[in-house]
Amino acid sequence: MQQPIAILDSGVGGLTVAKEVLRQLPREKVIYFGDTARAPYGSRPAEEVMRFTREIVDYLAQYHPKMIVIACNTATAVALEDIRSRVNVPVVGVIRPGARAAIGRTQTGVIGVIGTEGTIRSCAYELVLKELSPHIKVISEACPAFVPLVEQGNFRSKKTLETVHRELDHLRDCQIDTLILGCTHYPFLSETISEVMGQQVTLISSADETAREISTILHDKNKLARYEELPVHQFLCSGEAGIFKHIAEQWLGEQIEQSPVVWQIPHIG
Repeated sequence: MQQPIAILDSGVGGLTVAKEVLRQLPREKVIYFGDTARAPYGSRPAEEVMRFTREIVDYLAQYHPKMIVIACNTATAVALEDIRSRVNVPVVGVIRPGARAAIGRTQTGVIGVIGTEGTIRSCAYELVLKELSPHIKVISEACPAFVPLVEQGNFRSKKTLETVHRELDHLRDCQIDTLILGCTHYPFLSETISEVMGQQVTLISSADETAREISTILHDKNKLARYEELPVHQFLCSGEAGIFKHIAEQWLGEQIEQSPVVWQIPHIG
């Protein structure tokens, strides 16, 4: 019960999931790994994403996590079942929770999915959405320009607005009423994406639903933390630490103000 929840991502995107875990489960210790040195994953071959994910999971094993959260849509699409077969703790991805949330919110049955090239190429969201609701219409679009903006901390600027318009303008004529942000980096751009798509389109981030799924699994397995004191969280990145720490502190805000945090740069791969 006192073991940590390990959250991994290709970079800073998984911080959207980490924030919800810290908010919904404040007694849980979190170990976060952002593979910033090798981000983005979306344009990489599936075999490479699989190898990177295995390396990170093997590294995180030393902390004896009670759960592993793959907070990267590309890695979830490619490696979720493989990682589940390799470890003896629950492994949670971000695709199914996001798909469930979208099904619950759509009124027209027309759902858009934006994500990395790898996620869209895998058809992972479309397969889960059709499994949950066969009559849903799914319109998918890769937006490879978004992740570099987020990794640079460029959330709101003229360049960001121009990039989002360029990537999404054509989707506004598709009668989408619900849009899945199929990359955990994309919620950093949610204000701009909402501005471009219009208020009639509901944006779905898998972070909320993923945190709820984590809570449900830990409760069912009687593994929720029973810390008397607030835990010490650990945030690790494989690349340059300065911008990672700045983005993490800016995004997590009050979620880490009260809890001690350790920042590290591990060597893997």
